[in-house]
Amino acid sequence: MNQPPTPSTGPQRRALMTGLLAALATAGLAGPAQAQAWPARPIRLVVGYSAGGGVDAMARLLAPRLSELLGQQVVVENRTGAAGLIAGDTVARAAPDGYTLMLGDSSLLIAQHLQPRMSFDPLKAFTPVASVFTLPLIIVTSNDFPAKTPAEFVKLLKEQPGRYSFATSGVGTVHHLGFEMLKGQTRSFVVHIPYRGAAQIVPDVMSGQVPIGVVSAASAIAQARAGKLRALALMNPVKLAGAEDVPALSDALPGFSAVPRLYVLAPTGTPAPIVERLSDAIRQVMAAPDIAQVAAQQGAVPAYLAAGPMAAELPRESAAWGKVIREQKISNQ
Repeated sequence: MNQPPTPSTGPQRRALMTGLLAALATAGLAGPAQAQAWPARPIRLVVGYSAGGGVDAMARLLAPRLSELLGQQVVVENRTGAAGLIAGDTVARAAPDGYTLMLGDSSLLIAQHLQPRMSFDPLKAFTPVASVFTLPLIIVTSNDFPAKTPAEFVKLLKEQPGRYSFATSGVGTVHHLGFEMLKGQTRSFVVHIPYRGAAQIVPDVMSGQVPIGVVSAASAIAQARAGKLRALALMNPVKLAGAEDVPALSDALPGFSAVPRLYVLAPTGTPAPIVERLSDAIRQVMAAPDIAQVAAQQGAVPAYLAAGPMAAELPRESAAWGKVIREQKISNQ
């Protein structure tokens, strides 16, 4: 029986191989060529919170400085709702071309442990670009609260289980989980009272309506300086400019640290040369002499980490929050 002709010999085979090699070469050059041309148009920096908040303020600090370095405008876009998950979904679904980024925070890593049906996995949906800031939290009390130092505070909670309550900006926030971490380490029992935000918590702490609050440093420092409440302890050991006199909880609990972190993220698949250029541009912004002072005005601390180390850090942070959630039996239901 006659066999059908095949392109496996002679000129046909040579033509096939030439075409194949050309295709492979084109594919190999596509990434570098795309990265070399990038950026050719404005870049979106998506934020999951409303304008005026801490995360938004940090985005608007970064955007104009990145615009100057990259030669294209970086535009902050607020996609509010679901504690940042709407913004996360927007960026996770965006084309991985370097033109859509997210300034995300630790709440994305927490959410995957509390909302198993969320539309994306933050450890798989994004390519880490850089860690940029932390937003330190402060434990605040009224001025007549019995404990005045971290050591006295820990001792009081241990000795009087169930007597006190603490307010945070909601279930599953770093504020909430940070205090739950404290409860776990001290084996104390303190009742959680979720509020809508610091604007409601601070007045209630000042009046004694709720004895303990966990709020961002920016929300508490001015009132503490005015003598209207007590800034009892920072929840992470890094000192905050303008609040150097506030002790750290780690003074009483060595190694204790609970702090929201801010990250620049890109959709998974974004070409490595683009990620590297972005990360380097962010490094230059974070190295500016005035960045710490400007960030401190919003209660933030520079905490740059390049893409590679950040990629290793995110799974560790996610696992740490997951452990707190499991051990303290936290649910958002």
